[in-house]
Amino acid sequence: MSIWPGRLRECLIWMGLLAPLALYGFRIAHRPVLESTAVQPLFEGITYQRMIERRPRSQVLHLLEIDLTAAGLKPFSTPGIGQLTDEDAIKSTIDKSAVRETQAQKTSNFLQTHGLQLAVNANFFYPFEENSPWNYGPRESDAVSLVGIAMSDGEMVSYEHPRYSTLCFLPGRAVIVFEDFCPDGTMQAVAGQSLWLSSGPFPDDQKFLETQFDSPKPYALNLAGISENGTRLWLLLSDGKQPLYSEGTTLEEGALRLKAEGAVEVVQLDGGGSTTLVIENSGEAASTPKILNAVVHTKIPGRERPVANHLGFFAEPLPFRN
Repeated sequence: MSIWPGRLRECLIWMGLLAPLALYGFRIAHRPVLESTAVQPLFEGITYQRMIERRPRSQVLHLLEIDLTAAGLKPFSTPGIGQLTDEDAIKSTIDKSAVRETQAQKTSNFLQTHGLQLAVNANFFYPFEENSPWNYGPRESDAVSLVGIAMSDGEMVSYEHPRYSTLCFLPGRAVIVFEDFCPDGTMQAVAGQSLWLSSGPFPDDQKFLETQFDSPKPYALNLAGISENGTRLWLLLSDGKQPLYSEGTTLEEGALRLKAEGAVEVVQLDGGGSTTLVIENSGEAASTPKILNAVVHTKIPGRERPVANHLGFFAEPLPFRN
């Protein structure tokens, strides 16, 4: 009797066991290199810097500074499935899950679909589940509900949610409003949790920090901050959930870093495995978008999560220099 069938079966079993480990190792090996970069222009009005820190823990941070007055720069948010009605507004105040406003989409696909130069994930959303690499939701194109206000090209996509702030984009500037509608003239808007709202200087008071940032746990974050006149926007994204690579950033650390850049108001967008930063690759609209951060979904590094909505930017390419 030949022993090959038995050996073949044994080889197939070992291949089945080792294949997931090999795939996991491949994804880890292809994460962005752990190297800090100097501030570098990406597009007209947009600069980027990657920062690597080892204390008090491993952190990989991505900082974008966006000049909202730059020529050709225009924000854009995910369009809704259909125009909201007054009936939808009433339903959303009773049961938010009764209204599904957008279709889930990966941030890279959002950027490519609309021909954008830069995009990040935005509002919190539901339903959401992450049970295993094959059992998760939402999937691409699934209808989802947004938490907080969202607007796209002047059309309401989602209504307000208690205790959530809205980042509203008007021509050449942005404002953050709390539990209220955006000012007249707003064209794009996304929402998140308030970290700090005040007309005065960013407070250094320790009691304020202890009450405002009541979650000391490091996490993958996506924070947005604006300057006092609203013409500058900073986006700070922190990679997380990846031991020995980047364990994440606390809300206090992230907000104070944005304060150091010049932000006077800060809002927390969806984070965790939703945290995604994508740019147009080499300025070629047909090319594959480039993900700048180390995404992680269903505990798999390099796997991008479909999310409910996004904040993107049209921007002019940098002038050619010899």
